[in-house]
Amino acid sequence: MDVGLMVTSFGDVDQADVAVRAEEREYDAVWVGELWGASGVVQLTKMACRTDEIDLGSAILNVYSRSPAVLAMTAASLSQASDGRFRLGLGTSTPKAVEDLHGMSFDRPVRRAHETIELVREFTTGDGEPVDYEGQLLQAADFPSVDAPVPIYHAGLGPANRRVVGRLCDGWIPHNIPFSNLDSAFEEVADAARERDRDPDEITIAPYVPSAVSADADEARETLRQHVAYYVGSGEGYRRAVSTVYPDRADRIATAWREGDRATATDAVSDEMLGDLGIAGTPDDARDQLRSLVSETGIDHPIVVVPEPASNAVTEATIDALAPTRL
Repeated sequence: MDVGLMVTSFGDVDQADVAVRAEEREYDAVWVGELWGASGVVQLTKMACRTDEIDLGSAILNVYSRSPAVLAMTAASLSQASDGRFRLGLGTSTPKAVEDLHGMSFDRPVRRAHETIELVREFTTGDGEPVDYEGQLLQAADFPSVDAPVPIYHAGLGPANRRVVGRLCDGWIPHNIPFSNLDSAFEEVADAARERDRDPDEITIAPYVPSAVSADADEARETLRQHVAYYVGSGEGYRRAVSTVYPDRADRIATAWREGDRATATDAVSDEMLGDLGIAGTPDDARDQLRSLVSETGIDHPIVVVPEPASNAVTEATIDALAPTRL
């Protein structure tokens, strides 16, 4: 089974060490996020230098804080450093991150994503001729393209962003779309792909799969429950994604979270939601859940994400239990 691992800040453990460990356990790819604190690009560079075969991906770099040209240079450089193992994962991020951290306007995010991806593609797949691009938001002229094609993935949640995936991307990284609704949501991607004479089957479906494993199944479920409550409560896009299947529950969680009642928000995450938004349980149960998830959906490349509330023991157990060598 093709399985990726999201590498985050696991305490004081060096992220490159986790990537080496993932390669030893035959994970197919490691993915690195970026919000605040550590640069995802620097972490990926360290991983490229420390590993030999495992693929590396950004999940995700936002389309606001780096220009398309910087993203193109970054992708080309990481691809070279990793001998072609890099996948560029992009997304719009959230108004909170774009406005309050980067000091930019969260303006027309879908159009921004479309033009950024289109322009990065032109910068990295040309024959050296100057790139001339005139979009509604972005422009470029007179600088040559480079011969450094990289797979581009997009974390499109809403219908319009999913159409960007279908029109332009090699892969889709959905987050918090319930697994039971994933195939239906992909139809928006597929329709947009067909309109561009693209084969939807060639678009890799690579969702985040929040996963918590422990010998104590209750501990695993509680860890995942806190993770779901955080995302539904703190991100409107995530709330909308979850509400496609659980509208009442999503509203209850978001309301309690906004009011500062984290305990009530967490308690509102039902067992049914846990099974539809992630994996939690003992090692054997978690492996069965992952196998079933992949076999019963269109998922090509599940990305195992260890929830932030996880203890060190849960983190260790999750990485080991869901490694391809154990599946």
